[in-house]
Amino acid sequence: MTQVERKWIVKQDADPEVVSRLSAELGIDPVLSTLLAERGVETFEQARAFFRPDLKDLHDPFLMKDMDKAVERLKKAVSSGEKILIYGDYDVDGTTAVALVFSFLRRLTANIDFYIPDRYDEGYGLSMKSLDWAAENGFSLVITLDCGIKAIEKVEYARTKGIDVIICDHHLPEEELPAAVAVLDPKREDCHYPFDDLCGCGVGFKLVQAYAQVVGIPFEELFPLLDLLVVSIASDLVSVRGENRILAHYGLKRLNEEPRKGLLALINLSNLESYHVSIDDIVFKIGPRLNAAGRMESGRLAVELLTATDDIRAAAVASQINDNNNERKSIDREITKEAIEMVQSGNCMAYENATIVYNPQWNKGVVGIVASRLVEAFYKPTFVLTKSNGFVTGSARSVRGFDLYDSIERQADLLENFGGHMYAAGLTMKEENLPEFARRIEAYVAEHITKEISTPIVEVDSRLDFSRITPKFFRILKQFQPFGPGNNAPVFLTENVYDAGNGRKVGPGANHLKLDLIQESQPYHQIGAIGFNMAEYFEYIKEGNPIDVCYSIVENFYRGSSTVQLRLKDIREREDII
Repeated sequence: MTQVERKWIVKQDADPEVVSRLSAELGIDPVLSTLLAERGVETFEQARAFFRPDLKDLHDPFLMKDMDKAVERLKKAVSSGEKILIYGDYDVDGTTAVALVFSFLRRLTANIDFYIPDRYDEGYGLSMKSLDWAAENGFSLVITLDCGIKAIEKVEYARTKGIDVIICDHHLPEEELPAAVAVLDPKREDCHYPFDDLCGCGVGFKLVQAYAQVVGIPFEELFPLLDLLVVSIASDLVSVRGENRILAHYGLKRLNEEPRKGLLALINLSNLESYHVSIDDIVFKIGPRLNAAGRMESGRLAVELLTATDDIRAAAVASQINDNNNERKSIDREITKEAIEMVQSGNCMAYENATIVYNPQWNKGVVGIVASRLVEAFYKPTFVLTKSNGFVTGSARSVRGFDLYDSIERQADLLENFGGHMYAAGLTMKEENLPEFARRIEAYVAEHITKEISTPIVEVDSRLDFSRITPKFFRILKQFQPFGPGNNAPVFLTENVYDAGNGRKVGPGANHLKLDLIQESQPYHQIGAIGFNMAEYFEYIKEGNPIDVCYSIVENFYRGSSTVQLRLKDIREREDII
């Protein structure tokens, strides 16, 4: 698939005085000082806090609105032996959150269970079916995780069944909140918690932290929960700043040094290097496998894996989830191929300004992944729709700078329900409304999208000569981790480079490019590079032609040894430069 041409934008240099001072005080390369300044780090003390995250800097959980009510109700339930149901969404954030709270509370009470709704039968969020089941089985307290902030009717229904609800969510609330015992959501307008970008699992952790404080459980006893938190933070793409940076840092440490049995089983199945699992490994290997459980079978499997207490059970469930993931990948590839062919032939609901494809036979569990693939292919706001339970339903993904949620919200009169945020959303409608929905979305995008928004970009942090990539430079660069939104892996630009002669196509279908790059002006500094889905450039590079490259710098582990490697973001042929 030919990639959409992207524009390279080199960031403006940071304040030279700040950069110079940081370089002198820290004894580091000005390029690294520039990266710090871009992240708002301007003093030695701020740099120390950035490079040495400390759990002591976590915020007091009782700063979150309703936390006192939540802890009081939970404490009453535990002490009086009430049956407690931990309820969460079927994605990674939801299942890790359920596993975290369940793992903590089962030490304190035997009267506890968890519930993950069926993606196909119940859909997202708190369901009537689950509340009926809870009532029939004698549960009097339900704790929702990663969902519930819009469940006004469901919470009222729970009340009629004699069930109290504590909501732990991180999605944007509407004006009216559910009448729950407590609503924990740092995005509440009346909540003044200092950090509002926690994931759902993060909100669950704050509840556990608060409960532990009240009943006198030492904070150190919560450390085993941190591996779940980093999996959620990485997979849910929340910002890796502030409190999330601290939690992700210590979560990665836990994941590498002493992971729970279920995550260790996934690490082994994913062929990851023990003790060297990164945020990228979570995003591309661990997260998709956990998600596959809810996409292909049941999200309950993911929680069973994450709460497994023996190696045999963990290995068995991990293998089942891995099989789900292989099936998911096969279906995903097939549907993506069909969808791309529909767009290229014009046999779709829309393709000029937005991409809207519909096939009632497609698997509902993978439409979000397919939507992301279509954004990569055509770089337009994209809707991938199928049919489920008599309704058209599906997922949407956006391009940088376009508010997808707003475009959907304006068509609310055509929809049964919808939810999401600026860049990703889900929606359901009656089939007869689909043509009008597609027409309106096309018109809305045409009116609101600009040439700037519709052009994909690569943001470059700094130009860099290969000679500057020394062991010390890379050692300090690694301390910028963990990377993620708000603290993305730095992207560098090096011009006029060529392959040393060993370049080749690798991977399934020979889609990837493996090179040994040399900079024209620095002939003694050769460095390995990998370009995923960049095989189209192979013939040009093989002929010895020079290129410009944008890349991040990573540590590549293979069979116990490590090397510095460039992970290419984009390639530009030199003949394209005027």
